[in-house]
Amino acid sequence: MPDISEAEAANELMRLAKTIARANRLYHAEDAPELTDPEYDALVRRNAELEAAFPHLVRADSPSRAVGHEVAASPLAKVTHDVRMMSLDNAFADEEVAEFLAKLRRYLALPEDAPVVMTAEDKIDGLSCSLRYEHGQLVRAATRGDGSVGEDVTPNVAHIADIPQSLVRDGNAAPIPELFEIRGEVFMSKADFLALNAAQAEREDKIFANPRNAAAGSLRQKDARVTASRPLRFWAHGWGAASDVPATSQFEMMQLIASWGVPVSPQLVRCHSLEEILAHYRAIQAQRADLPYDIDGVVYKVDSLDWQRRLGFVAKAPRWALAHKFPAERAETTLEAIAIQVGRTGKLTPVGRLQPVLVGGVTVTNVTLHNRDEIARLGLRVGDRLVLQRAGDVIPQVVENVTREEPRTDFVFPDHCPECGSEAVAEEGEVDVRCTGGLICPAQRTERLRHFVSRGALDIEGLGEKTIGEFFGLGWLESPADIFRLKARRDDIVGREGWKDKSVDNLLTAIEARRAPDAARLLFGLGIRHVGAVTARDLMKRFATLPALREVSQRVRGADAEVQAEALAELTSVEGVGPAVVEALGDFFHEPHNCAVWDDLLSEVQPPAYVVETLASPVAGQTVVFTGKLETMSRDEAKAQAERLGARAAGSVSAKTDLVVAGPGAGSKLKQAEKFGVRVIDEAGWAEIVKAAS
Repeated sequence: MPDISEAEAANELMRLAKTIARANRLYHAEDAPELTDPEYDALVRRNAELEAAFPHLVRADSPSRAVGHEVAASPLAKVTHDVRMMSLDNAFADEEVAEFLAKLRRYLALPEDAPVVMTAEDKIDGLSCSLRYEHGQLVRAATRGDGSVGEDVTPNVAHIADIPQSLVRDGNAAPIPELFEIRGEVFMSKADFLALNAAQAEREDKIFANPRNAAAGSLRQKDARVTASRPLRFWAHGWGAASDVPATSQFEMMQLIASWGVPVSPQLVRCHSLEEILAHYRAIQAQRADLPYDIDGVVYKVDSLDWQRRLGFVAKAPRWALAHKFPAERAETTLEAIAIQVGRTGKLTPVGRLQPVLVGGVTVTNVTLHNRDEIARLGLRVGDRLVLQRAGDVIPQVVENVTREEPRTDFVFPDHCPECGSEAVAEEGEVDVRCTGGLICPAQRTERLRHFVSRGALDIEGLGEKTIGEFFGLGWLESPADIFRLKARRDDIVGREGWKDKSVDNLLTAIEARRAPDAARLLFGLGIRHVGAVTARDLMKRFATLPALREVSQRVRGADAEVQAEALAELTSVEGVGPAVVEALGDFFHEPHNCAVWDDLLSEVQPPAYVVETLASPVAGQTVVFTGKLETMSRDEAKAQAERLGARAAGSVSAKTDLVVAGPGAGSKLKQAEKFGVRVIDEAGWAEIVKAAS
């Protein structure tokens, strides 16, 4: 990736989180996407690249931790999945697929040339759906939603011919498990999509943007008769909750599901090498235009179910699967205007308003221009002809200004905030221009309040964007503490448009339920730069209480150099906390106005000391060091096990180390353990600890 400063990365991650969250809402909850799949994939890819380069900047609302989108207001009942419906990590180049296989070998501690058998199948561009069968009978169908909670579409799938109401056992096959949840994609063929849109146009009804959108809109109907009138299909690609998995491999299990009467992709094959995988990818890519349904890539999965269990999951995706996406396109259009948006942290972000251009079936009208320097680099002026890139970097992204040599009036970036008129400046070493208005800036105030009550922060139901804007306009909400004073305005709220006694009482009850909030959520909700949800949790794990965190953060900006150094060391000892986070904490608590807001808030809420929930194990709370060659697992897998058991995996042995797990070839670390009298066990002993806690 190109050279980029930490501050630039943090700002771009913030923008990406907001853009991708909006895309997720439009795609998963509203079936009204603004971005094509390649555009969305490129956004997520850029986010992943930045997070890999700056792991300490990973945000709480990071797209890498989100699956789908929470279920929006819907007439359909909500369903909680027994096993979370995950997403997939993406690859866009052959080299990334090769690296994926290499990572698998490293994690499983396999030789570099060890074969890793994979399944490969075309990736249907549809709506994820889960089918729950009990004793072979379909009892529930649900959409993915946000991965944890979806929508109940049981009556609707009864009208999809591919989905059997009863599973049929082949006489020679293993018995159908008492509980088995089949997962796959609901989709619509290209021909059926065109016929549906023609009929919709004739009735002057809604025209669907693409087959996936049509399938989603057709399935998520309150009236199942509407679904029955739409030609929907279903293919299985995996499973979720199951009382038994009567196979030892992905391929065998999918063949078994097919034998029960549920269709699977005819493109599903086993591959025994990277060459076979890529050959199958190219074969499917060559057929793509002629296939009767839309696909956007090929999915690879580790075939061995035992290896899948060992590999486990990251935040939103399995380690053992990968989606290899197809390349996308470019388009040319005219830049009609440059608008300036002010974000929650005061960043002024230029957005290009484009002459609408159709690319891959989706109309693109806006493009982020990132910052002042990017506009200058590309020489952008209103009226220029731009080439937009649809894959690889942030999308839609301006790749080239093809008319930059033509005479045209230069764009002048504002030096004052368009929202409040405050001076807008770029701090030393930063490219982003920010409003200095802080909480006096309407854009920042409302955005900060919305962030404070958002799902990842205090999660106050009923206090949404519209309500915050309304109460802010009335002067009732200017700081987070004001939220907890709304009960004094109950009589003022009742009777306003949309507010009745019950709705007001529900809101006030939701607010009162957050009087003793989770300390990490509260810290994240304050919107301190670089302090995302993960960093907030890591900080609270270390300092337990907010006053303790404030005390050490204030010492960062103290007058005594030795005191500053001690505070810096204390904060950076927290995993994931680097100089940017330390500086942000020091700046926040050095500002009297921020301290006033903090004190005001803590006069209304009393967060308890932060407690980390882990599996009960004899190593919980201890520091563990792994040394030597581990023969049954990789170092990454061992560290992940330690974290699940509530232990901290350290890289060096000291007097504070509690346990050393030593494999063959252990050297200096083993000597250090003997020096400090640290308990030493072998890999088999560690396996017994893990087994006892499972």
